[in-house]
Amino acid sequence: MMRILLLGGTGDALKIARQLGPDHVYSLAGLGKVPDDLACAVRVGGFGGSAGMARYIEHERIGLVIDATHPYAAQISANAMQASRAARVPCWALRRPGWQPQDGDAWRMVDDWRELSVLLAAFKRPLFTLGREPLAHLDDIPPHQFWTVRCLDPHEGNARARILATRGPFTLEGERALFSAEAFDVVVSKNSGGSATEAKLEVARERGLPVVMLRRPELPAADREFGDVAELLGAWRRISS
Repeated sequence: MMRILLLGGTGDALKIARQLGPDHVYSLAGLGKVPDDLACAVRVGGFGGSAGMARYIEHERIGLVIDATHPYAAQISANAMQASRAARVPCWALRRPGWQPQDGDAWRMVDDWRELSVLLAAFKRPLFTLGREPLAHLDDIPPHQFWTVRCLDPHEGNARARILATRGPFTLEGERALFSAEAFDVVVSKNSGGSATEAKLEVARERGLPVVMLRRPELPAADREFGDVAELLGAWRRISS
């Protein structure tokens, strides 16, 4: 049997992990809750770069690496490709399509935090859905702003920031209630794609709110790339049958 090393970090990765038996390994960075109901082995923590991952692949006799990490985890994806090549095993990647602007959307694209900060100067109550990055900037919040930061990491925030430590999926009804209660005037997001966190964009559209969208990083080309979980699992079943 071809042993799989699944690199996780998204809800889609967990869907794949639930289809894997005890011979396979699901590797997580250790952020958030670690699943305890899987048949496959679960590994938590880093590998020590691409060289460390290559050694792990060889030592554990891995026959296929599946990169199902977050679309913005560019370094991990690069390490996965380099390690698989060094160990001479194939690397498949789940490349979830990004969201596309629709009629009524007012997206403003940025490449980094500096550009984002410049654009946000005109607003008072942003909702950040970038993960933990805004937590490093809580001491730099302009006096005219109050931030709401939604991420996995609990944090006490401060007088001008509220931290919502929560995990999707988020419903349309729940997002409507949150937006109504907090009176956001701009949404800050990564273009993660998928349905789990898309409802915020629909509510922003309904309310006529601008969205500051962080562009996706360029990811290395994998040996095979798949747009959804079903397509990837179908290909794996065909080669393992």
